[in-house]
Amino acid sequence: MESALNPYSPGSGRRPIELAGREPEIDTFDLLMAKIRQRRPDRGMILHGLRGVGKTVLLNEFRRQAERADYMVITLEGRDAEGGPAAVRAKLARSLLQAGRKHNNKTAGAKLKTALGSLASFSAKLGVTGIDIGVTLNHGRADSGSIEVDLEEMIEDLSGALAENRSGLVFIIDEMQDLDDGLIAALLSVQHLASQREWPFYIAGAGLPNLPGVLSESRSYAERLFTYRSIGALPANAAESALLVPAAKYGVSFKNEAKELLLDASGGYPYFIQEYGYAVWETAPEKTITIADAKIAIEIGRQQLDQGFFPSRWDKATKAEKTFLRHMAIDGEEGSSTAELAHRAGKKQSSMTMTRSTLISKGVIYAPATGWVAFTLPGMADYITRLNQD
Repeated sequence: MESALNPYSPGSGRRPIELAGREPEIDTFDLLMAKIRQRRPDRGMILHGLRGVGKTVLLNEFRRQAERADYMVITLEGRDAEGGPAAVRAKLARSLLQAGRKHNNKTAGAKLKTALGSLASFSAKLGVTGIDIGVTLNHGRADSGSIEVDLEEMIEDLSGALAENRSGLVFIIDEMQDLDDGLIAALLSVQHLASQREWPFYIAGAGLPNLPGVLSESRSYAERLFTYRSIGALPANAAESALLVPAAKYGVSFKNEAKELLLDASGGYPYFIQEYGYAVWETAPEKTITIADAKIAIEIGRQQLDQGFFPSRWDKATKAEKTFLRHMAIDGEEGSSTAELAHRAGKKQSSMTMTRSTLISKGVIYAPATGWVAFTLPGMADYITRLNQD
């Protein structure tokens, strides 16, 4: 089959041809967009789950929905190991300036132009200048130097101006658990205030399974601010659609045993479906996928995962951290008791605290509950087991 027509798209945040099984989340966000237009209050959205389940794909879909509705959309990612919190806040300022420049068009009224001055003041206070959005700084507004005060004033001004045109302000935030504590607290405080005062400002965020806990630790009312959706492996029918529909568009079909073998290998995880689908397209000589094709594709797809998806986390670990992860792999995907891990290592539990903390900060593991840890990547335990057998 022709490689140029391969309909599968493994990759971070890349939208598959068939975005199966995520209709409830898309419909919920679409309803939120409609409510903004009608000036009816609602809650933002938080997606949480392991890596490779399609959270970023969904956020990108939300961004497209909001942009089509002509709302002001700000995108941000929590991760920035190089520059830390200052670099993330600078990204926020640049995204605001870019969105502000886009909205300072012929239809922008006086109130919006004034609000954009507050946006410019906020960004300048964070040290980001050089992006001319066609307004002067709104001195005395959003420029106190307190992230919580300045964010509140800027969003109050922006959302109020946008509301006059039945528009709104939407923050799309990926890897939200990696934002610094001060920025998380500021965002939650403003979302809370916006809900009370019916400002058209909403956050759509995504992160690891521990994200709801991170938000609740920052502000106790966080659990009431958002619609929370756990994003995991696809249901059986959606996983089947994700595998079969893209190929069917080009007249390619699967023998039943080949389909079942590929779906079983993928575990229903969207990223793995795309990886195995891509491999089987490149492997099969005919337009009917056989079980022999599927077996070869699984081997090739697994090699690809072992060379890219898993090493991106494993290679960040030190020798001591890899030993910790090997002990975790014994328990599989369900998670490990830190007390049991210490027992296996022949160490005191307290002596492993630093290793646990650094692995969490590197995004390799997370803490689903007190005294427990689990991998952030599905299939990581099997990958480590394969490494130990080599």
